[in-house]
Amino acid sequence: MTPYPTQPAGSDGAEAPGGGEGGGPGRVRVLVVEDDPVAADAHRTYVERVPGFTVVGVAHSGAEAQRALERFPVDLLLLDLYLPDGHGLQLARSLRAAGHRADVIAVTSARDLAVVREGVSLGVVQYVLKPFTFATLRDRLVRYAQFRTAAGEASGQAEVDRALGALRTPQPAVLPKGLSAPTLERVTQALRESPEGLTAAAAGEEVGISRITARRYLEHLVTSGRAVRSPQYGTVGRPELRYRWQ
Repeated sequence: MTPYPTQPAGSDGAEAPGGGEGGGPGRVRVLVVEDDPVAADAHRTYVERVPGFTVVGVAHSGAEAQRALERFPVDLLLLDLYLPDGHGLQLARSLRAAGHRADVIAVTSARDLAVVREGVSLGVVQYVLKPFTFATLRDRLVRYAQFRTAAGEASGQAEVDRALGALRTPQPAVLPKGLSAPTLERVTQALRESPEGLTAAAAGEEVGISRITARRYLEHLVTSGRAVRSPQYGTVGRPELRYRWQ
């Protein structure tokens, strides 16, 4: 079993995980590289919820990521492209030059296809556009795991195509009837950006939809384990439900 790094968080940059199942045999060891501490914590939580993956560290800059890679083995970088000390692809380029073979999933708001093409040549196997849900990242990680475990000699072109297809052709998450992915993303973002949580009425006003519609999306987030709800008691009438990101 690969041990977690034991150096205290903040001593040289990258934070070591504070628990979890560890990097057991067959588990994909992930380094989260994200300068926003809130987003980094969310990404780390998402990864740890996917069977077969473990977070071995969190870095908030390119320099911290490089130091982390020198300290412990990493199979996959969950890499933000906008870092305080340079572009994420520059980090990927320097890692390749240094002989690091870890794959990269880029997590970014960048939509420049020239950047996407450059990333492919540097080992970026997937792009996940911000903001995203747990289901979106889980789909990419599961497909990456399928691609990673492909072994042996292909019997022909079809088998090669299937191996690459597992990586390149993600299946959209199935939503309950009447819910749309773009609206779910907006509700998710509004909830994540509200530390105190939101009522259905507040979420609807924030996103521009009705209270009843907002409640359907919020209940879907609760059902899928991404949010929790609790009653908010006022001075008059029935208590109102408040939803918080989990």
